[in-house]
Amino acid sequence: MQKLRILFQNNQDWVKSRISKDPAYFQRMADAQDPLYLWIGCSDSRVPANEIVGLEPGELFVHRNVANLFPHTDFNCLSVLEYGVDLLKIQHVIICGHYGCNGVKAAMEDHRLGLVDNWLRNIRDVYAHFKDELEAIKDPKERYNRLVELNVMQQVLNVCHTTIVQGAWMRNQPLWIHGWVYDIATGTLKDLDCCVSGIDQVEKIYRIRLSKKDWLN
Repeated sequence: MQKLRILFQNNQDWVKSRISKDPAYFQRMADAQDPLYLWIGCSDSRVPANEIVGLEPGELFVHRNVANLFPHTDFNCLSVLEYGVDLLKIQHVIICGHYGCNGVKAAMEDHRLGLVDNWLRNIRDVYAHFKDELEAIKDPKERYNRLVELNVMQQVLNVCHTTIVQGAWMRNQPLWIHGWVYDIATGTLKDLDCCVSGIDQVEKIYRIRLSKKDWLN
């Protein structure tokens, strides 16, 4: 455990730095969280959610997994979304992918990786759906980047198709779902212009008829 001592030292230095600027900082953190944003991003260590958008602890509710996916069968994703929307009353869900995503790259290849192959099949489904568009892109890097974007856009739709989000819209709770991409090479964010803010923007086949007792808190 000697090798981990630096992490504890870093922690102590961070605590001292915070307290020197604001003696009540940690007490406020302990009292409650009140974020306006839910970030669904990639687990990649080069994509630190709070730092990218310049927000402090307590201002950004975060869920991360390999390749920023939101499968309908993942109860972890669904639980985070439900907690964020129904209890924290967040107003913005941000699905953020990133160029250079190894998960997306792996989904474009055919060699076996293991258990993660089952997870990455969700991205392969996106590739299959947009096969004509993607294979018309001759440059491999541009095709790769486009799949990163299309994957984000699909996850935006997946979030919108949940009863959690549709229930919030039915009770007139302000809620916007956004799709962004982070460029590791420049540190900048790209808005994919796929913001959804109401049930009228969702394809009819995905709209779920909810009774009042289903969506009232």
